[in-house]
Amino acid sequence: MPRSLLSRTSCRRMWVALLAPMVLLVNLCHGAEITWKASGRGGAVAAGHADSVAAGIRILSQGGNAADGAAATLLALAVSDYGMFAIGGEVPLLIYDVRHQEVKVLCGQGVAPLDPLAIDWFYQNGIPSTGSMKAAPTPGAVDLIVTLLREYGTITFAQAVAPALELLDKGSADWHPRLAVTLRKLVAAEEAQAGTREEKLTAARDRFYRGDVADELEQWYIATGAFQRKRDLEAHTTRIEDPVSVSYRGYRVYKCPPWTQGPVLCQNLKLLEGFDLKSQGHLSADAIHEITEAMKLGYADRDEYYGDPRFVAVPVDQLFSDQYARIRRPLIDREKASLERRPGDPWTMRALKEIPVVVADATRKPTQDTTTCVVADKWGNVVAATPSCNMLTNTPGPSGVNTGNRVRSLNTAEGHPNRVMPGKRPRTTLTPTLVLRDGQPVIAISVAGGDLQDQTTLNLLINHIDFGMPPEQAVTAPRFYTSHHQDSFNPHPDRTQALVGLGRLTLNDAIAEPVRQELARRGHIISTTSGAIGNPVMLAIDPKTGVIQAAGDPKAGRHAAAIE
Repeated sequence: MPRSLLSRTSCRRMWVALLAPMVLLVNLCHGAEITWKASGRGGAVAAGHADSVAAGIRILSQGGNAADGAAATLLALAVSDYGMFAIGGEVPLLIYDVRHQEVKVLCGQGVAPLDPLAIDWFYQNGIPSTGSMKAAPTPGAVDLIVTLLREYGTITFAQAVAPALELLDKGSADWHPRLAVTLRKLVAAEEAQAGTREEKLTAARDRFYRGDVADELEQWYIATGAFQRKRDLEAHTTRIEDPVSVSYRGYRVYKCPPWTQGPVLCQNLKLLEGFDLKSQGHLSADAIHEITEAMKLGYADRDEYYGDPRFVAVPVDQLFSDQYARIRRPLIDREKASLERRPGDPWTMRALKEIPVVVADATRKPTQDTTTCVVADKWGNVVAATPSCNMLTNTPGPSGVNTGNRVRSLNTAEGHPNRVMPGKRPRTTLTPTLVLRDGQPVIAISVAGGDLQDQTTLNLLINHIDFGMPPEQAVTAPRFYTSHHQDSFNPHPDRTQALVGLGRLTLNDAIAEPVRQELARRGHIISTTSGAIGNPVMLAIDPKTGVIQAAGDPKAGRHAAAIE
């Protein structure tokens, strides 16, 4: 059982030593070595930069639970992984809470401006797609972190932010001291507030969203031409929601609702459960072909139906139904790659929706990557989060806070479920994953990589579930992805202009040449890469032994550590 706040053991200050390109850091606190893979029973963290992993491990070593460790990791990531995340960014998060034995979603996603005039401006001028403060949503990360601590954690904001402040104090960027001042204002508000830990945490949060920090942010918004205002900040809240889920070969896979792309992973798994991937062989032409064709069908539905369910009806139950999978599965031709976009019609249970035939591909819009975070503790709590900011040309304001361009993941297409509206969440690509078996958490995954995130997650899950690979093998095995979908960062009102690459399939060059040739024979438009496809981290937990295995792809600069 988890404990509320354990007696804190003393922990020596962590000293970091550069050892080799991917065997980088040694954490001297309880001997937890930070490389790219680790295992132990006392808790584990896998994330981006080694400094952020050290932050999470430090909190776990001091008796914090997974929520505490994740909060510290996320705050550190805003410094160590700046450019991929920032404190003004967003964090969709899944948590398995052992007290209630349930999975919940914490929506740390900001929303479009509340001002109808701002939305009218988007309709008339288009949503900026290459970098602009006008496309900034409300900052969601701070409220997400405080909500995580308040509802599931045991420590104070001051304790959670301490590692991040240490990184800022020794940093050299011009925004480091400015952000340190802002974060210390939140700590001061927490310490000045009388009452419970929860009331103190709320005071820290309120200074950011309702107090002098909010005033400073509003002045920055006005100066940069952004549409956000203090009333947007005051209205912001982290919603705690139920996840969506499907079963796959005896496992239960949980994702965030369709204000993310997460449900597409569930749809793909429903289709693939009808194929014997294991007998076909890992990374065989047959397996890659069938997985790719299933993804094409799933992503066509994603692009057609997903949006913020507070604003639009999304047919999740129908999309996940056995009947829909049965009628869509025969569209997968085992000998021929599809070169068409083929959404179905889940409302009427038809395999195909009538849409115009499209042959043109659009130019992909620029993106700035995301980072990763998965944490498990020794009591059975598990967190998977995907922190991001996608800031592009946006730069930090006087407070040291930067924000992203996530409003461009909405569009202005009339009647589209992801059309921009006041206060609406963008249908984001950010998509953490939790997996349970027999009611116990066994897998947590987080991936950076835009539209590739759930494709990479699918690669990892198949590696682990169908082929029995532990995390260190699952995250390093060659991967593949298709560009047969719309660009989630292209807000063009004509959604056919957002298509990326019909029929295009990219493979790691370690995949055998005969396999590539066979896939080309079936009609896939093949390209190869030697780099990482997606940037994944993964935890796997053995419920019988309590051993947690953690890994992050070293090619993608991911790190992991565990407490023995």
